[in-house]
Amino acid sequence: MDIPASEKQRVVIIGGGFAGIELVRKLRDKFQVVLIDRNNFHTFQPLLYQVATAGIEPDSIIFPLRKIFKGYKDFYFRMAKAIRFDAESKVLTTDIGDVTFDYLVLATGTDTSFFGNEKLRELTLQMKSVREALDMRSYILQNFEQALTMPEGTEKEALFDYVICGAGPTGVELAGALAELKKHVLPNDYPEIDFKRMQIYLIDGGSRVLGAMNEKSSEKALDYLRQMGVDVLLNKRVKDYDGTTVTMADGTTLHTKSLIWAAGVKGVPIEGLSPDVITPSGRILTDRMNRVKNQQIVFALGDAAQIEGDPVFEKGHPQVAQVAIQQATQLGENLVRAQGRMQWKPFSYRDKGSMATVGRNKAVVETSWLKTQGFFAWLIWMFVHLMFLVGFRNRFVVLLNWTISYINYDRGMRLIIRPFRNKANGISQ
Repeated sequence: MDIPASEKQRVVIIGGGFAGIELVRKLRDKFQVVLIDRNNFHTFQPLLYQVATAGIEPDSIIFPLRKIFKGYKDFYFRMAKAIRFDAESKVLTTDIGDVTFDYLVLATGTDTSFFGNEKLRELTLQMKSVREALDMRSYILQNFEQALTMPEGTEKEALFDYVICGAGPTGVELAGALAELKKHVLPNDYPEIDFKRMQIYLIDGGSRVLGAMNEKSSEKALDYLRQMGVDVLLNKRVKDYDGTTVTMADGTTLHTKSLIWAAGVKGVPIEGLSPDVITPSGRILTDRMNRVKNQQIVFALGDAAQIEGDPVFEKGHPQVAQVAIQQATQLGENLVRAQGRMQWKPFSYRDKGSMATVGRNKAVVETSWLKTQGFFAWLIWMFVHLMFLVGFRNRFVVLLNWTISYINYDRGMRLIIRPFRNKANGISQ
């Protein structure tokens, strides 16, 4: 990998997510920074579900990494896949070559977790990337196109029903978006179909939706979902899926061609880490300085990391953007302190709150000073998400799309750009 030599220390960052881009900003002009990612863009993952349900186009939630850091001196981006690292020789190996480092930062994020049932990976719909969100959008629309050509029967009914596994923010927001499509949008596109036949199920193994939020917010979100016609099944755990039938641990079955998996995530550790620093969920154990356990120059941030020794978060911090951003800010400041031989400061998370939207005028918001639901919470949710989008154009386009959808109840991105098939259809991807 051809990176020019520099008098500055070199920090190599793997991952252009929230943690990666924040750390680059903090190290600007103080280090030589090399950012490595498999994509040449940053993805605003909290709005992937809106891409999947035809609310916005994917280019509204992605932004070129090179453009984010335009004008940065001694910054280099390489589109590559990190393979392994050697801390002793200070070398990172990628699929396009090797690069040396003085400090290495693992901000690799997470992948979908199937809790040991890898069969589900081939048969379910996931939503961790723009590609997967676009696949889901195509798949949803294809189901209705196909239903128009099929005779009545069990197979046709399976095209109408959607089962979402996981009632965290992603599952709740996706269920609400599908319910709005069912009520306001799809009947106009497919007048031949009786959308009373379309069922949306939200399943979770816990006793309530949005389990990380307080009970009042959880109960309100559940109430919103049921008002919108979503069948919420709690204390249910998916055991198996064969492409048409979802089987739960208690023997309950649901028939669907569309099982959407939003039940969990796992870390994606890189080769070079010792097994004892990787948790069963794939997160990398670090100290409160974000140093990987038993390492001095290798760090982990964001969803990929689990800090040991924090009495408030003994099982790890929430895997949300605010944690990643704050960790990157703290590490950036500590690396600058190291240049001046100053004492490092341990990371301490400042919880700014949680929020989730269920649909039009329906959201729940919790902060240290405010707990609210309904229209006001929905406005807060929109404002916060707009502010975290990268780029003025993206903010403007998303706001414009939301405004138009609010006025006319329509969504204009119902396009099947590339037909999608998985093994649930009998055809490999």
